[in-house]
Amino acid sequence: MRHLRFLLLCLLAAGAARAQPGPPRRTYCNPLNLDYGYTPIPNFSTAGRHRATADPVITLFKGTYYLFSTNQRGYWHSKDLYDWQFIERTFIPPGLKTYDDLCAPAVCAVGDTLLVFGSTQEKNFPLWMSTDPLHNQWKHAVYPFQVGAWDPDFFLDTDGKLYLYWGSSNTYPLYGQQISRKTFQPIGEKKEMFGLNDKQFGWQRFGEYLDNTFLDPFMEGAWMTKHAGKYYLQYGAPGTEFSGYADGVQVADQPLGPFVPQPHNPFAYKPGGFARGAGHGNTFQDVWGSYWHLSTMVVAVKNNFERRLGLWPAGFDADGVLYTDTDFGDYPHYLPTGPADHLKSTFTGWMLLNYQKPVRASSTLGGYAPNLAVDESIKTYWSAATGGPGEWFQTDLGRVSTVRAVQINYADQDAQFLGKQLGIYHQYKLLYSLDGQKWQMLVDKSRNKTDVPHDYIELPQAVQARYLKLENVHMPTGKFALSGLRVFGSAGGPKPAAVREFVVLRTEHDKRSAWLKWAPASDAYAYNIRIGIAPNKLYHSILVHSQTDYYFKGMDKDLPYYFTIEAVNEAGTGPATKVQDAP
Repeated sequence: MRHLRFLLLCLLAAGAARAQPGPPRRTYCNPLNLDYGYTPIPNFSTAGRHRATADPVITLFKGTYYLFSTNQRGYWHSKDLYDWQFIERTFIPPGLKTYDDLCAPAVCAVGDTLLVFGSTQEKNFPLWMSTDPLHNQWKHAVYPFQVGAWDPDFFLDTDGKLYLYWGSSNTYPLYGQQISRKTFQPIGEKKEMFGLNDKQFGWQRFGEYLDNTFLDPFMEGAWMTKHAGKYYLQYGAPGTEFSGYADGVQVADQPLGPFVPQPHNPFAYKPGGFARGAGHGNTFQDVWGSYWHLSTMVVAVKNNFERRLGLWPAGFDADGVLYTDTDFGDYPHYLPTGPADHLKSTFTGWMLLNYQKPVRASSTLGGYAPNLAVDESIKTYWSAATGGPGEWFQTDLGRVSTVRAVQINYADQDAQFLGKQLGIYHQYKLLYSLDGQKWQMLVDKSRNKTDVPHDYIELPQAVQARYLKLENVHMPTGKFALSGLRVFGSAGGPKPAAVREFVVLRTEHDKRSAWLKWAPASDAYAYNIRIGIAPNKLYHSILVHSQTDYYFKGMDKDLPYYFTIEAVNEAGTGPATKVQDAP
């Protein structure tokens, strides 16, 4: 009996152990919270010094992720796609006079070596190599590299052959060429890959409103991915300064073509929400083999080239269609903990709780009003009169809500820095309250020594709060200014009802474009539109706020499209409307 009792206790203990929940999945929120450098180009900052980077690449090399992007005077590394550590390194050779330090870099793992090459129109730049980038050990693979390539991309095929793709122009196409693995010299002549066709593809039209004013569209940012024996050559268009900046793709049976457009295009697209744009990036696999897409997001306030970085789940569906999931793409999403099917959303379901809600501030600089920090636009911001300690910003959620995460997006008002800065930091206190009178500490970073321009804080435990207050302790430069203090969680209560009277108007006049209209809903602060080339391939997602129509101008004029819409409020999303077609 004693042995039986002991066995029963062991079984109960084992069951209890199995019942214990594992560690929660970590989350992240776009734009990525990196210590972005400031533009190093004086002529690009005449309207104000500001942070800027773009044209990113993440490469998994020897179990570590390496992130390179434009003009950072170094690169980042990470083990988990969340905590990124910066390594300072200039890749400009002595005597070469340029502001661009690895502009739109190419990064490629070839065996036990990482290759890095920056954009140049001349034959004056080295191809760098490292077997130990974690410890900043680099040397020249060849100097100078004999292909003058802007926006380059190296691709190592499964047969061991190495290729280079490049191009950045509103006149010329992308180019491709084989490169010798032994000498790194070009083999044969460069070959034209393909160009843009904005008369066919509406999303390729130049301009914020895709109206082709001022300039012809730009094609840039080549990136090659091989999947199931097919070659997917990706590219950015129509201009990096626009909300519709996106990545398209063409597919071939051979690495140098001929290529044909994938029907689902662009495959990375985010023209709505707080931070917009999903162009000129790269597609990579994580340690479990799941695909992700890294890309450029647009600010373009102080200069057209004021930009940030975003990370999105991606993959290939059963038909070999390359897609990127930007649905609620600047809300909290789960990071990977194992192999994943990215056709299943990684969105946490934590909703924005303070869109256009009442705010207060310690002071205001000119027209940079407090409400601009809760209007869901990275292009607008509130600024305090100073950058001194004690300046504060307060947001009212409207009712007691469950708060799970906060994203603090600083704005560059009267910043003084030019180029990459090391050793700078933000310090603050984030407090919460049920009544606006009695405050408790939520996050204390008054001793923080890191640079966190888009600080995202996932709370270890959810809290009940109605008011949140951000108190400044130290700014690295300039005024205490916020483009967005964004609070995520759930307000409880009912989710919104289904959207009524959703209509899609697409006429023969210009089938690249459609006018979407719907009835306003009093219980919604936003609407999420999903669009695709088939009812089961609604891969585009556009989040719009405080409006009841939308001009979608991104279609292939020869394909039918399918649409649905759902209302969004602080409790969640309502039921999607029945999918309707627009032939």
